[in-house]
Amino acid sequence: MMTQSLLRALDQRAANGNPAQLWLRDDDAIAPTQALDQLLSLSDAANVPVTLAVIPAHSGPELASRLTTAPAVSVAVHGWSHSNHAPKTEKKQELGLHRPLADVLGELARGFNHLSTLHGDQFTPVLVPPWNRIAPQVVAGLPALGFKALSVFGAEAPAPLPLFNTHVDVIDWRGTRAGRPDDVLMQEIAQAMLRGDAPIGLLTHHLVHDAQVWGFLERLFALTADHPGCRWVGLPQLIGSP
Repeated sequence: MMTQSLLRALDQRAANGNPAQLWLRDDDAIAPTQALDQLLSLSDAANVPVTLAVIPAHSGPELASRLTTAPAVSVAVHGWSHSNHAPKTEKKQELGLHRPLADVLGELARGFNHLSTLHGDQFTPVLVPPWNRIAPQVVAGLPALGFKALSVFGAEAPAPLPLFNTHVDVIDWRGTRAGRPDDVLMQEIAQAMLRGDAPIGLLTHHLVHDAQVWGFLERLFALTADHPGCRWVGLPQLIGSP
């Protein structure tokens, strides 16, 4: 596997005394599964914190109980039910203006309260919109609901609250819907490291991982775990939560 581009970027950040910050967001968590156990086992072995974007409407005490044995996991709000309310002519979206704004914000408030009650100290007040799409009017209403940050996919843009986005997706959603090749992913992470000092978010979906994704995560964690050019951080640390 081609890791040279990432190693060069890591070595450069180490030489500059400016280690890159990496963080991991995993979407669509609902309940304990074998795939979730595999993700938590891999991340725990490498001391990599994980933020699970949990779908409130479909998740309950079972997941909360499982995560009590995974202290390095934090829980973010993944919309309400991950339901599409856009017409077929538009891209899928739960948090658009296809319904009254008050209804959308009301569901998010319900999801916030549900997950904060279930997960206690592991809850982090961050919204992860389903499909990484959200209307600006909904974003504007998030601070009043208690959200401290927003996380979508791609470059950060000005917003009414801090953005901590993911930038590298391990899955080829528009093509094979399988794991993307190591060399492509390593190159994307390396490029992000050389672009600036903003935290770099890796996006995973444990429920649909194939052998390529699991292997890539194992290889990436092994490469980065003890390298002085980077450090894995948790989302609560990034947003300044205790």
